[in-house]
Amino acid sequence: MTCLFKKVGLFARHGKAHIVASLRELADHLASRGVVVLIDEESASAEEAGAHQRVSRSDMGKLADLAVVLGGDGTMLSIARLLAPYRVPLIGVNQGRLGFMTDIPLHEMLTSIDAILNGDFVPEDRILLSASVLREDAEVASALALNDIVVNRGGLGAMIEFEVFIDNQFVYSQRSDGLIISTPTGSTAYALASGGPILHPTLQAIALVPICPQSMSNRPIAVSDSCEVEFMLTRGLDTRVHFDGQSHCDLMEMDRVIIRRYRNPLRILHPAGYNYYDMLRHKLHWGERLL
Repeated sequence: MTCLFKKVGLFARHGKAHIVASLRELADHLASRGVVVLIDEESASAEEAGAHQRVSRSDMGKLADLAVVLGGDGTMLSIARLLAPYRVPLIGVNQGRLGFMTDIPLHEMLTSIDAILNGDFVPEDRILLSASVLREDAEVASALALNDIVVNRGGLGAMIEFEVFIDNQFVYSQRSDGLIISTPTGSTAYALASGGPILHPTLQAIALVPICPQSMSNRPIAVSDSCEVEFMLTRGLDTRVHFDGQSHCDLMEMDRVIIRRYRNPLRILHPAGYNYYDMLRHKLHWGERLL
């Protein structure tokens, strides 16, 4: 059958020999089908890549029609942010632990990806967040996030104080350990552990989840993803804002973090028969008999 995607970029968690071996196996298999294979140069050395072309991460989005990520959700997050500006769809092969986004088991990798290349898949679009950190109205940092943007206290241990605005309307002031601004994708991550709701990935919504608020009346809320969320730090000498837990920026008092939905969604391609609720039952162990 004719492949739907002609150029496939491959990414793997760096430094894991068994994952690189799986990467090479997949690369050889794709090449046997006539697919142009592009291997991320940070994922495999020239020797590990063999005869396949190695490409820099900065160029992959311009060249690939599809990307396959071998690793865990952390690897998937980093590659998602990299490729979102180019609208390159992603497939996740789970070589981590939970694997909420990397939903193809390793032992089904070749057959599942063959089916997807033939057009047999379930597409799903996920929103990302774009954040700007403003200090005296000058932007000092910016980043994308697929899971969440988290502002929290640092090592000094004191609670922080902040104000939240939505579409320039004051919502609340809060004293707590911090705030999670989560996408539906991130609702099963840190936000869930902090008492936030699980949001179906197709919802056009953003969740605001307090982290250990001093007042028990401060509860998680969900707003439309068309809203602009503004966080302003009013007190907190050791405070950081984290983007998907993989990069951060130190905040000063009166700094503002402006959060909006990113212009491009991320498209994830799931195997045929994928069901979000089946995944939740499996990953969260719902319905298991209690001993």
